[in-house]
Amino acid sequence: MTANLRPTAVLCAALSLCAVLAVPGALPSLGGDARLTLAVFALATCAWIATPVDDTYIALGAGLALTVTGVISSDTLFGALGEPTVWLLICAFVLAAAVTRTGLAGRAAVFLVGGARSVRQLAHLVTAALVVTAFAVPATSGRAALALPVFLALAHALADRERLVVMLALLFPTVILLSAVATLIGAGAHLITVSVLWEATGDRIGFTEWLLPGLPLAVVSSHLAAEAVLLTSTRRADRKGPVRVTPKEIQRHADSPVTGPWTQGEKRCALLLATVVALWCGEPLHGVPPAVVALIGAVVAASPALGTVRLKDALRTVPWSLLLFMAATMAMGVALADSGAAAWLVSGLPPDLGPAVFLTVVVVVSTAAHLVLQSRSARSSVLVPLVIAAAAGAGVNPVSAALASTAAAGFCHTLPASAKPVTLFAEVPGVPTYAPRDLLRLSAVLAPLTAALVLFFAAAVWPLLGVPLTR
Repeated sequence: MTANLRPTAVLCAALSLCAVLAVPGALPSLGGDARLTLAVFALATCAWIATPVDDTYIALGAGLALTVTGVISSDTLFGALGEPTVWLLICAFVLAAAVTRTGLAGRAAVFLVGGARSVRQLAHLVTAALVVTAFAVPATSGRAALALPVFLALAHALADRERLVVMLALLFPTVILLSAVATLIGAGAHLITVSVLWEATGDRIGFTEWLLPGLPLAVVSSHLAAEAVLLTSTRRADRKGPVRVTPKEIQRHADSPVTGPWTQGEKRCALLLATVVALWCGEPLHGVPPAVVALIGAVVAASPALGTVRLKDALRTVPWSLLLFMAATMAMGVALADSGAAAWLVSGLPPDLGPAVFLTVVVVVSTAAHLVLQSRSARSSVLVPLVIAAAAGAGVNPVSAALASTAAAGFCHTLPASAKPVTLFAEVPGVPTYAPRDLLRLSAVLAPLTAALVLFFAAAVWPLLGVPLTR
């Protein structure tokens, strides 16, 4: 009964808001386009929260409604699919397919995890390996799928130490989600943030501009999270005793050799990936946009002579639903900014709200938002336009505020359904894994830790890296 009441109550609230917006004299400070935008935005947000309808379908419906009513043009809606960030993600998935096909992931697992001699070493080596994958595989769900065979190999090698297996089951999705902030391609939400920032402020964030503030936060938060996982899921006795994971045990769950001489395909793919990442990081020196670099890499990765994957096979791995979702929500962000709806929504904030209080509110709300909106991209679509609109009034740099909100929204560990990686590692057949109570225990430590860390970086570290807190 209660479960049925919640969606009904949310939708009733949205419809009531729409009714108020439809009354001509109710909100005289709002123009017609702003009213329509708020109505569509409210209905879409409530549908994301309270209905089982696919998120992409809702976003496309909202974008279509804004276009048909004239709030945005059809060029704005359809042009979003031609954004460089969308092409960057498509090409990154083609590169990831080439890496997966060669089996480089298995060799990397042997190289890193094989050196572990203690439980703590194992946890931090796994963490380091997962952070690195943020440069090779876009989106957290793709990285989770790539890491699952490595987890299975470790789980079977440690089958007689069940608590350690549960610890690793928690560690993999935790680090995958928190380390995504390292790169622009780490999550679709990052690309939405970049697009909304560009449309609202004219600030363009490229691969390097994201990497400088994002990578240090990803490294620190991931390794602190590893300690939190160890603390909440194991006892001191569990952490004692040596750990030895052999290449043979990893090989049992790998489709290609993880030891021995490298094949020509592996060498070419590793060289290509290293070159693409280096060119992404060197954008300020050579001036070639990251999307163009990614397209060159994708063409080489799928070429008949030098490639390791066929283009049509690689394109099957691209999450087209996510791309359509991103395009539609980008259009919604444009509507919020251009119609004045975003500015009206934040106009009621206290005028004397200082940068510290404002940033704290942004981070706390963004950290808790996964309890309401389970889609990370949807959270950015809802929060980032409002954060950017409110930042100027609070004296905060919109870039810093948007980055902080997006980074804090990377915490989504409270429930098994909070994120796809958490769901994936919660349901591994034949392997002991975590229960909801394990996630709650971890979240009690990790949520305040993550929020405090984002606040610290935004206030003290990012200004040293070129992202000031205030303007």
